[in-house]
Amino acid sequence: MPSSARTKRSARVRRFAHTHMCKHVLEPHAVSANMVLRGRASWYGKYFQGMKTGSGERYNRFAYTCAHKTLPFNTRLRVTSVLTGHSVVVRVNDRGPFRHRRIIDLSEKASKELNLQELGATTIVAEVVAPETPLGPTTAPDNLLALCLGDPHPHAPFTTYTVDPAAAAEAAPVVAAAPVAAPATFEVQVGEFATVADAQSVLAKIQSLDPNVHVELANDLLDGRQRSRVLVGTFGERPQAEAVRRWLLVWGIGGQVREVALR
Repeated sequence: MPSSARTKRSARVRRFAHTHMCKHVLEPHAVSANMVLRGRASWYGKYFQGMKTGSGERYNRFAYTCAHKTLPFNTRLRVTSVLTGHSVVVRVNDRGPFRHRRIIDLSEKASKELNLQELGATTIVAEVVAPETPLGPTTAPDNLLALCLGDPHPHAPFTTYTVDPAAAAEAAPVVAAAPVAAPATFEVQVGEFATVADAQSVLAKIQSLDPNVHVELANDLLDGRQRSRVLVGTFGERPQAEAVRRWLLVWGIGGQVREVALR
């Protein structure tokens, strides 16, 4: 092996040891079925193949595993990329990451499901799932938006919190079937389009991200020309609408919060 390659590998091994050795291990936290993690995820691959993990197992880059600072070993997580909506179930068998303000390190195999090898790192939401849940790629949670809205510290680099399933179901934006007079409410306007087809394309994209989100199409005449607007949700408070606006922005969908009186 060339000396430059040996030096590169040695540097990577030292970095792995620095970030995954026992001196950094914290006491395991208790796990609840409603626990949610939000933060940046990274991955580690072939340079660490066969090395001993925090659990004592040998690292296998072809297995669906992950490293977390405190979750008990063998805890299973459904990890979902907020950017793409892709999900994978992994098992905790290592400790880390301890650098770059990341919350989880995925194995090489798991990282491919979230396109991490191209991105390097991405924001994820992870839920604790039942021990018998199959490992590997899976469907995204139906209440992904509710999980994001349940984050009590959305501006923190990472956080761990719990979301009550009943409360999460109610957290999805809901609008009355028929317009009624009400105090001022808020909605997110996503664009103003010259054609109905363009507006419907954006509407369909939002519905594909989370089918529980209420989206509607409003057609108006402006200066004698047809304009179509995509409106998301009806919210009693501005912070709720702002949270949805930020969530949409993560997916590349810009918008603005509008106050609506007596709709």
